[in-house]
Amino acid sequence: MKRSISWMAGLFLGLFSVQGFADAAADARAEETIRARMQQFDHSMQVTEVIPTPIEGVYMVQIGKSDLLYVSADGNYVIQGDLLSIVNNQVVNLTDAVRSQINAELLAGFPQEKQIVFPADGARKASITVFTDVDCTYCRKLHTEVPQLNAMGIEVRYMAFPRGGRNNPAYAVMQNVWCADDPRQAMTDAKSGKQVAEKACDNPVQEEYELGIQMGIRGTPALFLDDGTMIPGYKPAEALAQDLGIL
Repeated sequence: MKRSISWMAGLFLGLFSVQGFADAAADARAEETIRARMQQFDHSMQVTEVIPTPIEGVYMVQIGKSDLLYVSADGNYVIQGDLLSIVNNQVVNLTDAVRSQINAELLAGFPQEKQIVFPADGARKASITVFTDVDCTYCRKLHTEVPQLNAMGIEVRYMAFPRGGRNNPAYAVMQNVWCADDPRQAMTDAKSGKQVAEKACDNPVQEEYELGIQMGIRGTPALFLDDGTMIPGYKPAEALAQDLGIL
């Protein structure tokens, strides 16, 4: 899932006009320094990318697959948080734009056959990926609206995110759901409070949970559009359809 520096810098440039980027040689020196400083701090740290930002002397550093930091060219200062820009009196979250692209690539690279998919009725107009916990109140509320979403042409793809991981009682239930002969019906039963028969199989619950952690999920439901935009929490079906440009 390697992205090039030119791609991410291009994303910054596409969001607004930037003047005064450091020259390529300075960027190369800064990248070398930052990588060395990060390794001194933590030998296990995987620096994936070092990308110039619109702020002179400050670089976006991607750690691993999805963590983002901002580091000074000399590697002595680290900023954790989002980089915002004010463009034409509007605030633009530059970090969110990069984060969404990373999330889109993570989701696109995850096998759909490991998800529980409720397909659209007729032609698919859009799709959403939902990280869910079967015991979550608003996950259950959202699930009651899946038929409405499907009727509007929206495919719903479920990924497992048992809050608390293996220590969550829902973890075992979700394994049973994914292993069921009819996972869609098992999902509906579990979210209706019905007991799902125990069944063992090679299931993706832990893999999907870890992916959710990488993508910054802290609660459920967590919804993702195809472009990687995250919608945290429950949102009514009609509002989701509007976000997707269907209504």
